[in-house]
Amino acid sequence: MTIVIGFVIVIVLVFGGYMLSGGEMGVILHAMPFEGMMIGGAALGSFIAANSFGQILDTAKSVLKAFKGPKWKQQDYIDLLNLMYTLTRMYQKDGILALDPHIENPQDSLIFSQFPKLQKDHFAMDLITDSFRMLALQFDDPFQSEDVINKKLKKHHHEALSASHGLTTVADALPAIGIVAAVLGVIKTMGSIDKPPAVLGEMIGGALVGTFLGVFLAYLFVAPVSSRLAAIEDQDSAFYTVIRDIFIAVLHDHSPTICIEIGRGNIPTKLQPNFYEMEEARHDMAEAA
Repeated sequence: MTIVIGFVIVIVLVFGGYMLSGGEMGVILHAMPFEGMMIGGAALGSFIAANSFGQILDTAKSVLKAFKGPKWKQQDYIDLLNLMYTLTRMYQKDGILALDPHIENPQDSLIFSQFPKLQKDHFAMDLITDSFRMLALQFDDPFQSEDVINKKLKKHHHEALSASHGLTTVADALPAIGIVAAVLGVIKTMGSIDKPPAVLGEMIGGALVGTFLGVFLAYLFVAPVSSRLAAIEDQDSAFYTVIRDIFIAVLHDHSPTICIEIGRGNIPTKLQPNFYEMEEARHDMAEAA
């Protein structure tokens, strides 16, 4: 929502200030469709040429994510802590064999099915199940396990930021593309040099709209979307680091309650439930079971 509000403010104040200072919108409105087609077409075409079909689809989805906001809310973190508490307690009480049915088939697990949003996130499920599966394979050194998980997190975060990096490249290119469109407008103007000054002035003004549009779109639309998307991915990545921190605490033989507290402490402050909220959520989950 904030990104929409920001865009509205940009449009109203930029064009409002231009008109209040005596500027005429006629030249801009006349030239904008043609200049916009050249600039937008060049930016889109070069982006398609530089990326695979899958990356293009991922970028389109990511742009929508920039408007929707972060995926994980406070309740999702509460659910994650409850899920990890249940798995941790079962592991420490009954051993890894008790977890085997849930780890090997999480989609049919009675434990995982209590948290459908988490269950639909493939990376979260793979991170949890693969981490506990390492225990079954006797890979239980805390430091080596943390290194393995960190590499998975780094890979996932790098892939999640690919859309943001692509949009940043487009934002960097748009001012130059705007100059290309402006040069074409100047070429057209020079071909009509015998026209009256009023006509030439309008044609030159139309050519300059290309430069304006390139800079305007780059720094006031595409770059903010890219920055917003990167911030969202950074915030959402904290969800997976909580899984890592809890699992590493398990390997250090901490109690389930301490493991969850370690994870809770690393949740982003604005989304972090307090100790008593977690106690109440755990109590409610026990009653529901």
